[in-house]
Amino acid sequence: MSEQLADERASAAPAPGQVGGRTVMLIPHRAPDVEESMLPPDYQRILAAVRQAAGPGMARQVGEILGVDISVRAKLEPLRAKLVRLVDRGWLRKLPDGRFTTRL
Repeated sequence: MSEQLADERASAAPAPGQVGGRTVMLIPHRAPDVEESMLPPDYQRILAAVRQAAGPGMARQVGEILGVDISVRAKLEPLRAKLVRLVDRGWLRKLPDGRFTTRL
């Protein structure tokens, strides 16, 4: 059973990209040996903004902290996509009401 679960997780894992002929994952999965400093700078700023928010926050609140023009939906959607990517990689948690918070 555990082998089947491991196979399912591996098949659901995002495929790494190619940079300079080498396989890399731009946003690594959170693991004990992976530090936050390994994330690209814009993702580090997003994590810091989520921590700075008073409690779990919506993408709009994180955008305000980062200085994104939140009145324009087209500028907020890329931020929301990055937040979801951080959730998928285990850096953040998305609550059922759509708010984002850090993992403990």
